[in-house]
Amino acid sequence: MNATEHPQPATQPAPRRRTSALAWLLLFILLPIAGTLAWRAWQAETGARRAADAEDGLRMDAFEQRLASLREGQQAQAKRMQQAEATNRLLRDELLAIGQRAALLEDSVQRLADPAQDAARALRLDEIELLLAQGQQRLLLAGDLDGARRAYALAARLLDALTDPADIDLRQVLAQERAMLDALGQDPRVAAIARIDAFETDLDASPAGLQPADAGAAAAPWWRRLARRIVEVRRSDEHLAEGSGEQAAGLAALRLELALARTAAERRDASGHAAALARASAWLPRLWPDSPVRDAHQRELDAIAAMPLGLSLPELGTTLGQLRMRHARPAAIAAPESTS
Repeated sequence: MNATEHPQPATQPAPRRRTSALAWLLLFILLPIAGTLAWRAWQAETGARRAADAEDGLRMDAFEQRLASLREGQQAQAKRMQQAEATNRLLRDELLAIGQRAALLEDSVQRLADPAQDAARALRLDEIELLLAQGQQRLLLAGDLDGARRAYALAARLLDALTDPADIDLRQVLAQERAMLDALGQDPRVAAIARIDAFETDLDASPAGLQPADAGAAAAPWWRRLARRIVEVRRSDEHLAEGSGEQAAGLAALRLELALARTAAERRDASGHAAALARASAWLPRLWPDSPVRDAHQRELDAIAAMPLGLSLPELGTTLGQLRMRHARPAAIAAPESTS
């Protein structure tokens, strides 16, 4: 074999080691640089956040200061409004006092101008008030509708004699009251009492205890009439009063209940009136048998119990109330004047 043909030993490549060393060198150089850059970026971001937080804090402080100033302005405005309201109230009271003093001065001037006419007018108004009060009491207490109409007519005649324009409303109200009285019929209380009196008068025309068979008793044979004197056949469920004594007592009790109903009607006591008539109805089966007469009496008592006793007069006393308000007005005006 030749010397040139001897195999040479294998050699490791050197460039790879150089490349890896260069990479580590570059890595060793770049890591501090990257860390420095990252630290600077973090510092910049932290600073930006702190600046934003500081700016937000400043904004919050400015907002709180502005809100506090708005609250102070609102409180100052509320105080001004309270002061203005108090001032307006004082001005209103002063205006009212001035109006009252002007009214008093006007009244004083009118009295000084014609004291005799003012005294005559006051006397005439008092007379009208007295007539209206009498008419109202006559109607409500005594049920005297004609007397009330006469009193109201006299009051209207006296009121027409007054020439003051301030009395026009009184004339109108009084005319309405007179029209209401003229349209009113009979007092319900008087009508109920009259009907009770008519019912009591009708009791004498229908004697109590008359049996339906008694009408033909006189035409019966002599032996039947004799048997009726010995034996009398009656129904077991009948409660008729036997004998003239019981019938008289029953009639007296019935008339007493009618008197109580009449008294309750005079007082306009509707409950007492109905209760007395109900007790009177309970005496009918004791005094009359089942017959058309008893049914007629029962219907009449029910009709009387259903009658109203009160008066529906919503406009009654309106003129009187206005007159009394006029009399009370000068006293109310003079009271603050005397205190001031």
